[in-house]
Amino acid sequence: RRWRGGLVGVVGVGLVLGSLGVGAWGGSAGAVGGPSVVLVAAPASAGLSKIKHVIVIMQENRSFDHYFGMYPGADGIPVDGAGNPTVCVNDPVTAQCVYPWHDPTDITNGGPHGARSANNDINGGQMNGFLSEYEAALQNCQSKPNAPDCGVPKPSPDVMSYKLRADLPEYWSYADNYVLMDHMFGTGRTWSLPEHLFMVSDWSARCYRPGDPSSCENEVDAVDDARFQPAPNYAWTDVTQLLSQNAVSWGYYVFDGTEPDCTNPADLTCIPLPQSFRTGSIWNPLPYFTDVAANGQLGNIQTVDNFAAAARNGTLPAVSWVVPTNSVSEHPPAPITDGRKYVTYMINQVMQGPDWDSSAIFLAWDDWGGFYDHMVPPSASANGFGLRVPSLLISPYAKQGYIDHGVHSFDSYQRFIEDVFLGSSRLDPTTDGRPDPRPVVGENYPGLANLADDFDFTQPPRAPVLLGNMNPNAIVSPIHPTAKKLPSQTAAASTSGSLFPTATTTAAATPATGGPLNGTQPFTVVFDGSQTTAG
Repeated sequence: RRWRGGLVGVVGVGLVLGSLGVGAWGGSAGAVGGPSVVLVAAPASAGLSKIKHVIVIMQENRSFDHYFGMYPGADGIPVDGAGNPTVCVNDPVTAQCVYPWHDPTDITNGGPHGARSANNDINGGQMNGFLSEYEAALQNCQSKPNAPDCGVPKPSPDVMSYKLRADLPEYWSYADNYVLMDHMFGTGRTWSLPEHLFMVSDWSARCYRPGDPSSCENEVDAVDDARFQPAPNYAWTDVTQLLSQNAVSWGYYVFDGTEPDCTNPADLTCIPLPQSFRTGSIWNPLPYFTDVAANGQLGNIQTVDNFAAAARNGTLPAVSWVVPTNSVSEHPPAPITDGRKYVTYMINQVMQGPDWDSSAIFLAWDDWGGFYDHMVPPSASANGFGLRVPSLLISPYAKQGYIDHGVHSFDSYQRFIEDVFLGSSRLDPTTDGRPDPRPVVGENYPGLANLADDFDFTQPPRAPVLLGNMNPNAIVSPIHPTAKKLPSQTAAASTSGSLFPTATTTAAATPATGGPLNGTQPFTVVFDGSQTTAG
């Protein structure tokens, strides 16, 4: 049997955590769990001063093995000398062991991907629960026909599928020319909303008193959700608090459209739930963070059109997060091709703009989407790292064709932002001015590799490698779903959850106000019932 790469880094992490105990690093005096251990961060590399813009582009629901399991040199799917997978997962329905298989199709189904499914997929480190979870989800198909598990028929459940270069030419080419991370894990064993909370705050919690960070407690799955709550209460501290305190500019850019969820999971037919920069959502949680509103920075949450314009004009903020709409998110069953077109368009705007020579772009997928991955996640923090997801660094200073085998989570992005712009200050309750009872300071996790190692600052900035969608008029203005009245329960939640008054409550997204770009809005979005899925 031939293994790509090795498990030394992960095994070493397990030994470190075994001696420390879960939750024993970077805590605070008021933190939940063991004694406080404050680690002093090493000074950031002097070369990091060349980075003036950090951009995180977050896509949806793919595992590392699903996208890059066959990428040469990566720690991917174990194969024999002929390149055939040597691992398989038992199918409880057929009693056969199903090997990973190549699926070249553009539409995939994926599988369940909540906290329970993550733990069952991992199954104590056996990594063999994927088909059991998939088969169990199929039982809901008659009552929930729009669930991702009930989509396009395949010869074998596509949770066991993988892609090749011909299926993802731009993403594999980015790996050829920049940096691929093959040990990037979700920060928690969970789904999209908690992962987006981790992305901006290094925590996922439930808070019981409005605006009071001390009332929050760890919650990795059933966090307050803009779909079903009048107004989620995210009272703990996110990284924009530190950015604001240090006058570091930031923007969170949202593609107006829809989320991949039903307005009411009990409905037999789904109505697309609108997503807008104006309102919070599972991919846009920042509007409900107390500190964002208190700092008067709700206006930093903008339409994605503004990101493209700023990239072209050389006016990018120091920190940008970019999130998609459902149809270009790659969230099953959205077409992968549309996601590739959208992602390359966004990256090309940066590459062709004045800020390219000082930018670091991180492209990732927020959770594993139920797809197979063979790598056992490290037992880190109170929640445990989630399954591996693809992650790429694209920068004029990125090492060319480099595979980063170090252990990472979305904490790595935040630590990089803090090292570049905040003098390595951390979201630490003992120092950040807004104490909350988070179990750990994720950026101080001792097994976390340093993203600065992925750069070569001795080289002059390299010219960009432009791929895919380079025509600014190739993607035109958004097409929003036909307005439909929501069920009364959802209508009430939607109205009270809005940051801006609306004349009527409908399922239609409000057009963005970013203005035309080169004479046209840059995106086309087509919605239909098949793209309103769960999670």
